[in-house]
Amino acid sequence: MLGIVKSIGTTVRAAFRRPVTVQYPTEKKVLPHRSRGFPVLLWDFEKDEPFCTGCQVCARYCPVDCITVTMTDNPKHAQGRSKRKKIVDAFYLDYARCMRCDICVEVCNFDAIVMNNTWEGVELSRYDRTDLVMDKEELLRQHRTGKLGDPFREPMGVAHSGWNPHKEDEGDDAAEVAAQPQPPQPAKPTAAPPEANAEDPGAASEKSAEGGEG
Repeated sequence: MLGIVKSIGTTVRAAFRRPVTVQYPTEKKVLPHRSRGFPVLLWDFEKDEPFCTGCQVCARYCPVDCITVTMTDNPKHAQGRSKRKKIVDAFYLDYARCMRCDICVEVCNFDAIVMNNTWEGVELSRYDRTDLVMDKEELLRQHRTGKLGDPFREPMGVAHSGWNPHKEDEGDDAAEVAAQPQPPQPAKPTAAPPEANAEDPGAASEKSAEGGEG
């Protein structure tokens, strides 16, 4: 009997509870800053070129082989307008195969790729799977146009484990500086003991005592 009363009470409380769902897609909840959509490339607004150099590290580490990258010589480097000798030529990412593991973000040496943390990064329904193969321009479009305002740049493993390689490198540099031998410091000259002065009353009394004994 008591169990029936408790179950009725639970039903009544749920009936008067405010709904936790929203009317999607007309209404959308705010995604967490660290949410993982699909990978996108970042645009360097200062140099007016992608951060990606086409080094293919992300493609080599991708466990599902969904990334294809090629590089080329950067014409802006020859003109002295950029420090990047190489630049990405073509970049293809198959969203139909990507499993959003975040490995490409963690291994990137130039912080050129991030996981999309907007609704556009997950609302990718297509009738044809080939439409999910994104090229370089499509991967850069969202950040280049300002729609990816605040991308989560820190690798997901770093965020959850608390390990920060940049801080660790700073600690190693400080340890190396502390371990380096320091140049010897010149010794400070010691003050010579003061000589006995004839006008010293102590010395005068000693002399008078010696004269009295004589």
